[in-house]
Amino acid sequence: MPPARKRPRAYDPAKTRAAVLAQFGNVRAAVRTLTPEQLALPTRLGEWTVRELVAHVGTALAAVHRLLDEPEPARRDGALLDWPSAIVADAPEIAERAQHLAERHPDLEAHLTEVERQFTTDLDAHPGTRLLPTSAGALPLDDYVVTRTVELVVHTDDLNAAVPGLDIPYDRQALAACTRLLADALAAKAPGGATEVRIPPYAVVQCVEGPRHTRGTPPNVVETDPLTWVRLATGRLTWPDAIADAKVSASGERADLSALLPLLA
Repeated sequence: MPPARKRPRAYDPAKTRAAVLAQFGNVRAAVRTLTPEQLALPTRLGEWTVRELVAHVGTALAAVHRLLDEPEPARRDGALLDWPSAIVADAPEIAERAQHLAERHPDLEAHLTEVERQFTTDLDAHPGTRLLPTSAGALPLDDYVVTRTVELVVHTDDLNAAVPGLDIPYDRQALAACTRLLADALAAKAPGGATEVRIPPYAVVQCVEGPRHTRGTPPNVVETDPLTWVRLATGRLTWPDAIADAKVSASGERADLSALLPLLA
């Protein structure tokens, strides 16, 4: 018999919204310091420059306004944990949109400031239960805001990797929500109780079919830090490289997660 599906993790809407705004603010503050030469640097995202990546960060919040402008779906037919796999199909459109935004908004700080203002206005104007027509199906606004923590944390890491010495800080609550959502997505992708994945201090999930442990140390354990987990889940880091660099500890015959990663790319 397959394992019972666990009740979805609950997120505090007020804390999540505050975390999104805090992480966005961290990025916006860093953008003020970037020189034209730094904005022209390449990133690890294909042909994107830092300028295009910054423009794309704005869409993490602007997407809320865009979806609120669409007719509200009649009923919810999506799940928060479907979102990571659903956005993969949107990658070509996302890349094209980032390039156009970078061209249309030469003053990136002003663009991000306006995006933040609109996002705050939208959250004040609509209840968290308002359904949005997302790529993962119809989701409540509160759930969709959780996905914004993933967008912002991942692209903060992309910016830090692209610009030497930038070091944009990570809001603790944003990093926690991002880590938990991606960990839960792994458990949903490979349900079971044979392997325990530990990402202290934010998440512990069980996954992978096989014998379920009930007490003591599990026979299959994977442990890593939050940023390494985010990089693995999003394809910024491969499993073999993480193991070789001792970024991940994995013990047990079912502790190899390479076939399950990345969750989104």
